[in-house]
Amino acid sequence: MPKIVVTEQIESSPPAVFDAVANLENLPTAIPMIQRIEFLGDQKSGVGTRFRETRLMGKSEHITELEVTELVENEHVRMVSDTHGTVWDSVFTVKPDGESTTLEIAMDARGHRMFARAMNFLLQGLFKKGLQSHIAAVKEHCER
Repeated sequence: MPKIVVTEQIESSPPAVFDAVANLENLPTAIPMIQRIEFLGDQKSGVGTRFRETRLMGKSEHITELEVTELVENEHVRMVSDTHGTVWDSVFTVKPDGESTTLEIAMDARGHRMFARAMNFLLQGLFKKGLQSHIAAVKEHCER
Protein backbone atom coordinates (compact mmCIF):
# COMPACT_ATOMS: atom_id res chain seq x y z
CA MET A 1 0.00 0.00 0.00
CA PRO A 2 1.36 3.45 -0.82
CA LYS A 3 2.06 5.77 2.07
CA ILE A 4 -0.99 7.88 2.93
CA VAL A 5 -0.31 11.55 3.65
CA VAL A 6 -2.79 14.18 4.84
CA THR A 7 -1.99 17.80 5.70
CA GLU A 8 -3.88 20.65 7.31
CA GLN A 9 -3.10 24.27 8.06
CA ILE A 10 -3.97 25.02 11.68
CA GLU A 11 -4.37 28.51 13.13
CA SER A 12 -2.27 27.76 16.19
CA SER A 13 1.38 27.75 17.23
CA PRO A 14 3.67 24.81 16.40
CA PRO A 15 4.16 23.95 20.11
CA ALA A 16 0.37 23.81 20.67
CA VAL A 17 -0.16 21.58 17.62
CA PHE A 18 2.78 19.37 18.58
CA ASP A 19 1.39 19.01 22.10
CA ALA A 20 -1.97 17.92 20.65
CA VAL A 21 -0.39 15.00 18.77
CA ALA A 22 2.58 14.10 20.97
CA ASN A 23 1.30 14.54 24.54
CA LEU A 24 -0.10 11.04 24.95
CA GLU A 25 -1.95 11.74 28.18
CA ASN A 26 -4.01 14.43 26.43
CA LEU A 27 -4.74 12.56 23.17
CA PRO A 28 -8.35 11.77 24.18
CA THR A 29 -8.95 15.50 24.71
CA ALA A 30 -7.45 16.52 21.37
CA ILE A 31 -8.86 13.59 19.38
CA PRO A 32 -12.29 12.55 20.72
CA MET A 33 -12.37 9.26 18.78
CA ILE A 34 -9.55 8.14 21.09
CA GLN A 35 -11.45 6.99 24.17
CA ARG A 36 -8.49 6.32 26.48
CA ILE A 37 -4.75 5.79 26.73
CA GLU A 38 -3.16 3.20 29.01
CA PHE A 39 0.60 3.26 29.50
CA LEU A 40 2.36 -0.10 29.37
CA GLY A 41 5.15 0.89 31.72
CA ASP A 42 6.34 3.74 33.89
CA GLN A 43 7.38 5.94 30.96
CA LYS A 44 4.70 8.41 29.84
CA SER A 45 6.52 10.42 27.16
CA GLY A 46 9.43 10.30 24.75
CA VAL A 47 11.08 7.61 22.67
CA GLY A 48 10.41 4.14 24.01
CA THR A 49 7.02 4.98 25.52
CA ARG A 50 4.63 2.09 24.97
CA PHE A 51 0.90 2.55 25.33
CA ARG A 52 -2.47 1.04 24.53
CA GLU A 53 -4.93 3.25 22.67
CA THR A 54 -8.65 2.53 22.70
CA ARG A 55 -10.29 4.19 19.70
CA LEU A 56 -13.93 4.34 18.69
CA MET A 57 -14.34 3.20 15.08
CA GLY A 58 -17.97 3.42 14.07
CA LYS A 59 -19.85 1.88 16.98
CA SER A 60 -17.08 -0.44 18.17
CA GLU A 61 -13.89 0.05 20.14
CA HIS A 62 -10.55 -0.85 18.59
CA ILE A 63 -7.51 -1.38 20.83
CA THR A 64 -3.98 -0.92 19.51
CA GLU A 65 -0.61 -1.09 21.25
CA LEU A 66 1.85 1.53 20.01
CA GLU A 67 5.37 2.68 20.73
CA VAL A 68 6.92 6.11 20.27
CA THR A 69 10.01 5.40 18.15
CA GLU A 70 11.08 8.97 17.28
CA LEU A 71 10.41 12.33 18.85
CA VAL A 72 11.93 15.71 18.03
CA GLU A 73 10.22 18.34 20.19
CA ASN A 74 7.94 20.68 18.21
CA GLU A 75 8.95 18.98 14.95
CA HIS A 76 7.77 15.37 14.65
CA VAL A 77 6.73 12.24 16.50
CA ARG A 78 6.64 8.70 15.09
CA MET A 79 4.42 5.98 16.53
CA VAL A 80 4.62 2.36 15.40
CA SER A 81 2.34 -0.61 15.98
CA ASP A 82 2.52 -4.21 14.79
CA THR A 83 -1.03 -5.54 14.76
CA HIS A 84 -3.37 -7.55 12.54
CA GLY A 85 -0.44 -8.73 10.39
CA THR A 86 0.68 -5.18 9.58
CA VAL A 87 3.31 -2.74 10.82
CA TRP A 88 1.55 0.63 11.10
CA ASP A 89 4.10 3.46 11.00
CA SER A 90 2.67 6.96 11.55
CA VAL A 91 4.65 10.21 11.57
CA PHE A 92 3.10 13.48 12.75
CA THR A 93 5.13 16.44 11.46
CA VAL A 94 4.61 20.04 12.61
CA LYS A 95 5.93 22.93 10.48
CA PRO A 96 5.65 26.66 11.15
CA ASP A 97 3.67 28.37 8.38
CA GLY A 98 3.61 32.14 8.92
CA GLU A 99 1.25 32.79 11.83
CA SER A 100 -0.11 29.25 11.67
CA THR A 101 1.16 25.67 11.56
CA THR A 102 1.03 22.92 8.96
CA LEU A 103 0.39 19.47 10.40
CA GLU A 104 1.20 16.48 8.23
CA ILE A 105 0.29 12.92 9.11
CA ALA A 106 2.01 10.24 7.04
CA MET A 107 1.01 6.61 7.57
CA ASP A 108 2.70 3.59 6.08
CA ALA A 109 1.11 0.15 6.47
CA ARG A 110 3.40 -2.77 5.67
CA GLY A 111 1.66 -6.14 5.75
CA HIS A 112 3.65 -9.22 6.79
CA ARG A 113 1.82 -11.52 4.41
CA MET A 114 0.08 -11.29 1.06
CA PHE A 115 -3.43 -11.26 2.60
CA ALA A 116 -2.63 -8.32 4.88
CA ARG A 117 -0.96 -6.42 2.01
CA ALA A 118 -4.02 -7.00 -0.21
CA MET A 119 -6.47 -5.92 2.51
CA ASN A 120 -4.42 -2.80 3.28
CA PHE A 121 -4.45 -1.90 -0.41
CA LEU A 122 -8.20 -2.42 -0.69
CA LEU A 123 -8.92 -0.41 2.48
CA GLN A 124 -6.53 2.49 1.86
CA GLY A 125 -9.43 4.86 1.11
CA LEU A 126 -10.94 4.05 4.49
CA PHE A 127 -7.56 4.60 6.17
CA LYS A 128 -7.22 7.99 4.46
CA LYS A 129 -10.69 9.02 5.69
CA GLY A 130 -9.62 8.02 9.21
CA LEU A 131 -6.50 10.17 8.99
CA GLN A 132 -8.54 13.08 7.65
CA SER A 133 -10.92 12.86 10.61
CA HIS A 134 -7.93 12.60 12.95
CA ILE A 135 -6.32 15.75 11.55
CA ALA A 136 -9.67 17.60 11.54
CA ALA A 137 -10.08 16.80 15.25
CA VAL A 138 -6.60 18.17 16.00
CA LYS A 139 -7.40 21.33 14.02
CA GLU A 140 -10.66 21.87 15.91
CA HIS A 141 -8.94 21.26 19.25
CA CYS A 142 -6.06 23.65 18.54
CA GLU A 143 -8.21 26.43 17.10
CA ARG A 144 -10.60 26.54 20.08
